[in-house]
Amino acid sequence: MRRPRVLLADDHEILVDGLRSVLEPQYEVVGTALDGRALLEAAAKLLPDIIVLDIGMPQLNGLDAARQLKRTMPKVKLIFLTVNKDPYIVGEAFRAGASAFLLKQSAALELTDAIQQVTKGGSYVTPRVSEGLTNISLRSPEDRENAPEPTPRQREVIQLLAEGRSMKAVADALHITARTVAEHKYNVMELLQLKSNSDLIKYAIKHGLISLQS
Repeated sequence: MRRPRVLLADDHEILVDGLRSVLEPQYEVVGTALDGRALLEAAAKLLPDIIVLDIGMPQLNGLDAARQLKRTMPKVKLIFLTVNKDPYIVGEAFRAGASAFLLKQSAALELTDAIQQVTKGGSYVTPRVSEGLTNISLRSPEDRENAPEPTPRQREVIQLLAEGRSMKAVADALHITARTVAEHKYNVMELLQLKSNSDLIKYAIKHGLISLQS
């Protein structure tokens, strides 16, 4: 019987190495990625059955990477790792296509159980955050609060700017002009009623686009 193929994505190599050692006796670990864009490339090339991914990855966060993966690989199972216990982030992960949600602190103990659940068509949420889900809706954002939502491209621009990149660096990364980056930035700030770069960074942190973890 073929072993499930697993791709690991996290910008902390020590964690990736630890998870690989946990999984390899039972699963085929086909590769690793250290940022969200590398994850998209690796997934397209390696065609894994399961992707274990961090939410707070550089260049492209796990939530937006997941949305792109689910469009191109709808059958892939996504297992999110994070240090963030915020029920809002849990909800966003499942709206993005997650099958499981784990805290990094307990990932080594719970990951194999989570994979077993998702390969059977189920889902898994670490008990350390599941109690908080009773107070949050998993409905789509527009149904939840009628809150304004940036476009996928705007979210990419927000993340890269919040990571401290210049407009030129963002333009180079996204293969667009610096003028287009500026238009996206100011359209987002008007949409979300943000007044400063500091507000933009706070929004990116709150919505899981960037992580406070180094």
